[in-house]
Amino acid sequence: MKRRTSIITYLHRFHQYQFLSATAAASFSTTPRPFPDYSPRNPSVTDTDLIRHVTTTIKRRRLEPFRRVLKPYESRFKPSHLIWVLINIKDDYQLVLNLFNWVKSRSQQQLHPTLESLCIVVHLAVASNDIQTAKRLVFEFWATPRLDVSKSFDLFTERLIYTYKHWGSHPLVFDVFFQVLVETGFVLEAEKLFHKLLGYGVVVSVDSCNLFLSRLSGNFEGIKIAVKVFEEFPELGVCWNTVSYNIALHCFCQLGKVKEAHNLLVQMEHRGNFPDVISYGVVVSGYCKIGELDKVLKLVDELKRKGLKPNEYIYNNIILLLCKNGEVIEAEQVMREMRKCGVFPDNVVYTTLISGFCKSDNFSVACKLFDEMRHKKIVPDLVTYSSVIHGICKTGKMVEAREMFNEMFVKGLKPDEVTYTALIDGYCKAGEMKEAFSIHNQMVQKGLTPNVVTYTALVDGLCKNGEIDVANELLHEMSRKGLQPNVCTYNTIVNGLCKIGNITQAVKLMEEMDLAGFYPDTITYTTLMDAYCKMGEMAKAHELLRVMLEKGLHPTIVTFNVLMNGFCLSGMLEEGERLIKWMLEKGIRPNATTFNSLMKQYCIRNNMRATTEIYKSMHARGVMPDSNTYNILIKGHCKARNMKEAGFLHKEMVEKGFSVTAASYNALIRGFYKRKKFVEARKLFEEMRTHGLVAEKDLYDIFVDVNYKEGNWEITLELCDEAIEKCLVKET
Repeated sequence: MKRRTSIITYLHRFHQYQFLSATAAASFSTTPRPFPDYSPRNPSVTDTDLIRHVTTTIKRRRLEPFRRVLKPYESRFKPSHLIWVLINIKDDYQLVLNLFNWVKSRSQQQLHPTLESLCIVVHLAVASNDIQTAKRLVFEFWATPRLDVSKSFDLFTERLIYTYKHWGSHPLVFDVFFQVLVETGFVLEAEKLFHKLLGYGVVVSVDSCNLFLSRLSGNFEGIKIAVKVFEEFPELGVCWNTVSYNIALHCFCQLGKVKEAHNLLVQMEHRGNFPDVISYGVVVSGYCKIGELDKVLKLVDELKRKGLKPNEYIYNNIILLLCKNGEVIEAEQVMREMRKCGVFPDNVVYTTLISGFCKSDNFSVACKLFDEMRHKKIVPDLVTYSSVIHGICKTGKMVEAREMFNEMFVKGLKPDEVTYTALIDGYCKAGEMKEAFSIHNQMVQKGLTPNVVTYTALVDGLCKNGEIDVANELLHEMSRKGLQPNVCTYNTIVNGLCKIGNITQAVKLMEEMDLAGFYPDTITYTTLMDAYCKMGEMAKAHELLRVMLEKGLHPTIVTFNVLMNGFCLSGMLEEGERLIKWMLEKGIRPNATTFNSLMKQYCIRNNMRATTEIYKSMHARGVMPDSNTYNILIKGHCKARNMKEAGFLHKEMVEKGFSVTAASYNALIRGFYKRKKFVEARKLFEEMRTHGLVAEKDLYDIFVDVNYKEGNWEITLELCDEAIEKCLVKET
């Protein structure tokens, strides 16, 4: 048995009840008909006597429990008597309520309030400004399962209209009824009520219509109808407010019509409704979802000019978009601006930023944000910890990752499949397969089910260890457990085969994928191209690119970076530069990795002029340098003895939160020392040690000698011990 008319039913029947029918428009524009006069049947002499006694008794003894006061009349009191008594006491609302509740409490003795008496009490409740009780009474009626919803609606509506003129005459009663219908899911009946009331000259309030819009916008089809309602209801007398416009803006954005939403935002003021921060927030969110950052920033400037302050929702969306675009430094700057404006970042903002920095391999900043988050008493959740663990695993620091994993249990958090998979993947990438399988077993014991991503991580680890046969066995285990290997799983094995130099087997597996219906994708082809490029077989790499394009697969930036790396390794730097020009002509934007490959090779050739030109070209095209860019440039300038430029790059790199590699530190220290910049060299040496990086043996020799000559015996011995511990010299 159906309790209510579902949204889907409503949508299917929508064509039967057009919101802007000619009849409805006509009924609104013509003179409304009057509400009927209320005329209950007259009581008999016997009934009159009983009604008089009950009325007198409850008025005189109003403070006593009705159960005791009306005990003598209980057997003779019928539902029809209730209405007659209500006529006598309608000006005493509390008495009305007490009597009605008493009748309801006697329902087991077959003394049920009639629908008419229920509507009367609802009217009196609204007239007495007791909206909560009125709504509860109507809700109780509509929350009861009923066989014929349409018949119940007609009866209730007819009784509510019939009793209106005599018992309350307050139009808010229809708002109460309309809202209950919407809230209980009877949207079709709510729409019918709206049009029926138009005939009596009553227009449901804008707040009730807003509730109706919100209810409709719960699914895709409903959203389209909500937009139609928004466009057509004003012709029926509804005056939309800012809340209404905000709902409509949200609907347009949900439909992917962000430009239409923006146009509506502009029109709001012309229609007498001023957009608020929520209005802007909805459109900002819409543009963020489609990646239109420029439009977002213009909207934020506009709302600021109008004296509005961006709220947490707007900042969160901008930060999320920037992180998705890999612009994490800019995202962090937005968070700092957010603070200055008095809007304080929450768990979501910090987690988004932490995840963004981890994905961009800038783990030092991610850790800093995680510590800052805890310092500010913002509690990290499961997603935060999972992001940090994933970031730590990417750096290969598995001891720290395991400590963070154990900390989750201490904090009362239960790692999920994502967390376990991140840790398993970390151990696999570190080559610690025993630990990876141990975590896998622990995961299963906790009642969690390893998914395809988990098994793919294990397969990847086995392949990197050269255990291709064991990886294949794991694939069979997946199948036995009902998990279907996907293209990613096969790509992992292809990658593993390429890593151990078995390209023939990798090509064969790719052919098998095709036959099995797991069609090789861009990643499959790019992986094989990378293997050929590293072997210097550029012709085969080009052939694979041709086949890939013939199959309708689109190369990614990674594909082009693989080709660039191949050109550079083969010494074909001019071809590499031509590749960048071709990419730009085709509208494909190179990233930092594309330029890094070229700069690295020019640095190796000690051609810093060409390197600098490429770096400038990179900046001119809006491509932000990454940590690898800085490390390449620093080592190149140190080798060319351009220590001033190398020092500047080091400073800029640290300010942006990138990690300096041991090789860069070694080059900087050695370069400054040779140029007799001893203070700078010493400072960098200490900085390097602070970060836990190992200097080369000759640098330890230099600073051991320096400290020995200065009489710094303690530091001298410390450096000697450190050199021995790091296995840089043999202990004699």
